[in-house]
Amino acid sequence: MTDDKAAKTAPVYSGPRWFFPSALIHELDPGTSPSGRRPRRTARDWLVDFSCFLLAVLVGLLGADALRDNTDLPHAVAVLDQVLGALSCAAVWLRRRRPLGLAVAMLPVSFVSETSGGVAVIALFTLAVHRPFRYVAWVAGAQLVLTPLYFWWRPDPDLPYTAVVILFVVLTGATVGWGMFVRSKRQLMLSLRDRARRAETEARLRAEQAQRLAREAIAREMHDVLAHRLTLLSVHAGALEFRPDAPRDEIARAAGVIRESAHEALQDLREIIGVLRAGEGEEAGRPQPTLAALDTLVAESRQAGMKVTLEQRVADAGSVPASVGRTAYRIAQEGLTNARKHAPGTEVTVSVTGGPGEDLTVTVRNPAHEGDVPPVPGAGQGLIGLTERAILAGGTLEHGPTPDGGFAVRACLPWR
Repeated sequence: MTDDKAAKTAPVYSGPRWFFPSALIHELDPGTSPSGRRPRRTARDWLVDFSCFLLAVLVGLLGADALRDNTDLPHAVAVLDQVLGALSCAAVWLRRRRPLGLAVAMLPVSFVSETSGGVAVIALFTLAVHRPFRYVAWVAGAQLVLTPLYFWWRPDPDLPYTAVVILFVVLTGATVGWGMFVRSKRQLMLSLRDRARRAETEARLRAEQAQRLAREAIAREMHDVLAHRLTLLSVHAGALEFRPDAPRDEIARAAGVIRESAHEALQDLREIIGVLRAGEGEEAGRPQPTLAALDTLVAESRQAGMKVTLEQRVADAGSVPASVGRTAYRIAQEGLTNARKHAPGTEVTVSVTGGPGEDLTVTVRNPAHEGDVPPVPGAGQGLIGLTERAILAGGTLEHGPTPDGGFAVRACLPWR
């Protein structure tokens, strides 16, 4: 939980922040500024804003010189023009906070004030950078409509009317295009950020899913192995409990089986815990049993006192693929364990048939048990695990009661 919180609160961007606009840094890493407050200007923001202010002042001074040369313009109108130009230059510092409001306000102001023309261009560029295109289209369209009227009202003394109108139309289009280009670059950077975040999230989810699947596989393996070993221990311990007067040889044999089963169970448990600690794969440790080890499994069950009949109709058990053979072995092992728990004393038949290019069929059957059998905790969980194991191997598994009252487990696994 602590690691997840640290990952969420860790800064996304760790480069030189002064080189990027504050709005972009805020989008890349929203935690840099308190909630509800605008991000602070970076060094780049101060440099760009000061440059825009100087540009607006320079254009305003050029406009003021043009006003002094225009002797036909009343003095009061010239003074008002310069006052509006000075206020517009001061408003440049608000362009990041109110881009749309500044651009709309500059439409009438630039129409009546020649010294505020530079601020109008800067405001239009800022609007194109910070707002969607629909707002830019409305403001730029209104400015294009007012441009012919402005130069009809205040003709330029040095250029023809058509030329100056075309020049300002091209300037407006270039300003909008440059602003949209800057905006597209910022959106590209944000989209790359989002893709990186999604990739990290997907990678974390895949890792968690792989870990969960590995733990489920280990849990199934633990159930299959330990349940078989512990039922052998239970059978022999029960025999010693109910037959204390048994011959010494039988007692020694049962004790030996108990000791060996306990040793095998501890060894299996130790390997499973080692996998959990070291994160090794399922193939680590001792070789996993395959179909060739089915004879040993049946011999162990017979040694425990079970009546088991093995019908193996596979010509070469060693040629069965390892994954298919391991699944078949686990199915037979779980079937014997269930028969030992739920139908003790009955004769169990294990049948294995198939060949290359055909399905490998594993069947474990036992007749009905006479008398009552006490309920076993966790009954049915092993069959669920076997069904999942068979599906993962590409096969199917069916289980249920037989017409004679017994129980059968039948699995079909592909052998390619």
